[in-house]
Amino acid sequence: MGCLGRKTLSLLLVFMLVYLHGASSQETGPARLRKPFFERLRRLEEQFRRFQEVTLTHLQSIASNYNVSYNIDARFQSLEEERQAMALAANRSQAIVQGDLAQLKTWVRKSKRRSQKVEARLQALDLTLSAQRRQRAQEGKEQKAQREAMASLSQAMQAMQDTLAGLTHQIHSHGARLAILEGRLWMDNHGTTAPAGTLALTPSQPAKPGPGSLQLQRDRQTQGLSTLQNHPEDASPLPLRPPAPSIRQTLTPPKDPPQLAWPPQRWGHVCNVGPVFIFPNASTQNVISFNPGFLTALRALSFCSWVRTAAGHLGTLLSYATQENDNKLVLHGRDSLAPGSIHFVIGDPAFRELPLQPLLDGQWHHVCIVWTSTEGRYWLHVDRRLVATGSRFRVGYEIPPGGSLVVGQEQDCLGGGFDSAEAFVGTVAGLAIWDRVLVPGEIADLASGRKLPTDAVLTLANATSVEGFVGRISCSCLEHCP
Repeated sequence: MGCLGRKTLSLLLVFMLVYLHGASSQETGPARLRKPFFERLRRLEEQFRRFQEVTLTHLQSIASNYNVSYNIDARFQSLEEERQAMALAANRSQAIVQGDLAQLKTWVRKSKRRSQKVEARLQALDLTLSAQRRQRAQEGKEQKAQREAMASLSQAMQAMQDTLAGLTHQIHSHGARLAILEGRLWMDNHGTTAPAGTLALTPSQPAKPGPGSLQLQRDRQTQGLSTLQNHPEDASPLPLRPPAPSIRQTLTPPKDPPQLAWPPQRWGHVCNVGPVFIFPNASTQNVISFNPGFLTALRALSFCSWVRTAAGHLGTLLSYATQENDNKLVLHGRDSLAPGSIHFVIGDPAFRELPLQPLLDGQWHHVCIVWTSTEGRYWLHVDRRLVATGSRFRVGYEIPPGGSLVVGQEQDCLGGGFDSAEAFVGTVAGLAIWDRVLVPGEIADLASGRKLPTDAVLTLANATSVEGFVGRISCSCLEHCP
């Protein structure tokens, strides 16, 4: 459009020049020709004016078209720049996409390798789990067999424990019978009662029928020996013994008298009993302490000691307390109980009342109390004689360690809370505790002072403190003790 407008403008200019040249040549003609000339000139001017208007209109149209063309070029230029920018952005996006695609390909390859590894691990895990399932199944079978074996073993152990408990009971019963037979044998050989001044009972001197023992014999014959007045249902009374031979019978010696197992001894021959402690009065300050009391838990125990008291009642011989219970193990006596009675407590409030009336005669007596958690059996030996027994007392119970143990007082709190009405007044010697059941032979050795059974967990030599008016004396034999 721009080139066409330029060509038209050039033609108009040429035409104007030709026209002006023709007009100038006509002025030299005759005057008569001027008038038509001016008319023609006027017409030409009018034509020129119209032509000028047309030309101007045409030029305006050309200019308008030229502006449009210029705008189109600018637009084309802008579009070109936009295209280039878009191409650049597309190239950048393509590069980014290609980079992302490369990373994605790399990640896919890695994921594929990882999936292969995971699949291999899963296969290995599956194999391991299969092997473990088989192993567990096998172990389950073995455990089932072990449980069955353990059940059988437990039944066998229970049977053995029952048998052992029965045997222990029979041993103690036979020991009591042996003591009675020895007493009869001694009376048959001597024809009289034991000489005055002898010890009430020693292992080598069978039981003499003194007042306390005769009363105990009558009690056995009339009602049987009951170990617990509060719980007669679980006490096992001793079998009734035939009455001791009369004096008339003892005057006639047998033709072939048997030999005594031990020659008769006076109580002065009972030696090697260890330290002797005297509790002179009922003061609450009189106490022997052991701290800690027991180092390990006890499922069985044997308490043995020589005791002499002239009081009208037995005080507390032993008291073991812990933080949770101040009566874990107590041999408890007080002035309000029946004379000579003592409560054997294991884990308050369970207790058994034991008859110890023979101890109130002011003479030396040997006392052994034996207990086991197996069937809850217990035995009371006084001067080698089994005077009380029972069962179902604290079955399966365990006396815990780490508590406070005292002799001569009853603890109402850990290490204190003493009451003078429960204090022991008298003398003790050879006190010892074992964490097992002593058999009658060992008890006989203790009562004779000949041998102390090994593995005692506590003796008077282990006392950590002796307080108050308690006096310690050394006696080579019991006859030398004041």
